Amino acid sequence: MSLRISDLCIARGGIPVLEGLSFALEPGQALILRGPNGSGKTTLLRTIAGLQPPVSGTIDGAEDMIAYAGHSDGIKPTLTVSENLDFWAQVFGTEGIAAAIEAFDLDMLRDRPAGELSAGQKRRLGLSRMLVTGRPIWVLDEPTVSLDVKSVMMFADAVRAHLGQGGSALIATHIDLGLDSAVLEVGPFKAKLPAIDDFDGAFL
Repeated sequence: MSLRISDLCIARGGIPVLEGLSFALEPGQALILRGPNGSGKTTLLRTIAGLQPPVSGTIDGAEDMIAYAGHSDGIKPTLTVSENLDFWAQVFGTEGIAAAIEAFDLDMLRDRPAGELSAGQKRRLGLSRMLVTGRPIWVLDEPTVSLDVKSVMMFADAVRAHLGQGGSALIATHIDLGLDSAVLEVGPFKAKLPAIDDFDGAFL
C-alpha cells in the first residue's frame, strides 16, 4: 500500500505551518523527516495519521493502513507488558504478541505492570505496539526518545524487518538510524505568514 501526499497544507492552532508538501512512500521504503523543533513535523505526522484535518491538499492510502506512535507511549500502567500488547492486538484485530516481545527484548518483563517500568522500558513497550497492529504504514514521531544505544538498534532492526516484509515507515527523528532511507527536509515548505491585514481580519 502506497502513501501519497499531494500539495498538502497543514496548520497548528489555526495558523498554517507547512504548505505545498508532496511526496510518495512506497512499500519497502522509509522516509526520514528532518527539521528544527517547531518546524511542523509533529503536526504533519498527526495530520497524515488522521488525528487532525489538513487545511488543503490530499492524503491517499492512509485510511486503516497507518499505525501511529507519537510522543506518548500509549500504554496502560496497571496492565502488565503482555496484557498491554494483548489489548492492542484485540483493538487491531490481530493475533499473537510473541514477535513484538522478542523484537524489543521484553520477555523478562512480560509479567511486570507497565507502570513499574523505566522510561526506556516503557518506550520499548510503546514501540512494540507497532508490531501487533498488522498495519503496513508506520508513522513515528521521535521514536528513540528515552532509548539507550542498544534499544535504538532494536528499534532500527524492527523497522528494517518491517520494510523487508513490504511495510513502509515515515519517521521524524534527529538521529541516524542506519536505515537505507530518503530524507525530507520540511524547512523549504514552511508556510508564509498571512499579511497583517488578513491576520487582523481573522480576529474581527
